[in-house]
Amino acid sequence: MMRSIRSLLEKYEFHPTRYQMKGKVTFIDTDRGKFAIKEMEHDKEEIWNYLRSRNFLYYPEIIGKENHFFITKLEEDIPMPREQKAADLVDLMALLHSKTTHYKEVDISDYKEIYEDISNNIFYLQTYYDDMMSVIESHVIMSPSEYLLARNITFVYASLNYAKTTLEEWYDMVKTMTKQRMVVLHNHLELSHFIRNQNTYLTSWDKAKFGIPIFDFYKFYRKHCLEFDFDDLFKRYERTYPLRQEERTLLFILLALPDKIEWNENEFVMCQRISNMIDRMYKTEKLISPYNTEKKEQEQQ
Repeated sequence: MMRSIRSLLEKYEFHPTRYQMKGKVTFIDTDRGKFAIKEMEHDKEEIWNYLRSRNFLYYPEIIGKENHFFITKLEEDIPMPREQKAADLVDLMALLHSKTTHYKEVDISDYKEIYEDISNNIFYLQTYYDDMMSVIESHVIMSPSEYLLARNITFVYASLNYAKTTLEEWYDMVKTMTKQRMVVLHNHLELSHFIRNQNTYLTSWDKAKFGIPIFDFYKFYRKHCLEFDFDDLFKRYERTYPLRQEERTLLFILLALPDKIEWNENEFVMCQRISNMIDRMYKTEKLISPYNTEKKEQEQQ
């Protein structure tokens, strides 16, 4: 690794005065400024070329490459309220999807794979919580975390039932479709990967790929749902990039799925973990409910 980095620095005549390694990234201070070096798969170069062809240039400047290693300019982030930063990130997410939208031919097998994966996950979670509740209810005295889960288990089951029922509706929508909308997915969106100064940038593109547009919003929601008002953020996203009915339905199914709670920590951590899951499910219900109400009203007309 260090040999490849040295070769890259020599190739582009960088003279580092300081190195700092954080995970898979090497940060360097040089006589020409600050830069980051990271190993990337070659298919990411294909994505960057596609982004350039679509005039989406909101990523740090790529200075050079050597084998699997890329060197990029390190942009400084200016302080700003996290709520504003979240809104700006959602705007940039919507722009990314808008500029990179294309369609690919699909058949029933493509949708069936998604259907079966989610269906199996729902069945697994249902069985998991059934078994867990059997154990909890056998205890003479419940622990605080057990009691917290038992008191809210009906909400867990309601979320699973919503996901199961809606999954069948989604499959009915898509099983005759022959084209699927695709975009470039950043696939790792969180506030720490968004930079604003005189321009805006998304960093950490190492997980980027082509895929269905909902997954960027889904992962951003899972990371930050307890911090922000996602009702407004979702509306903000759809003002620029409205989801199709089958896309929005699939997103809501994924958002509704409860976590798998692992009982491997102390009581304080377990109570916090269960409480966070319950809070997320309530926030998700609040986000989804207006769209479900609107759908029912349209069906009754």
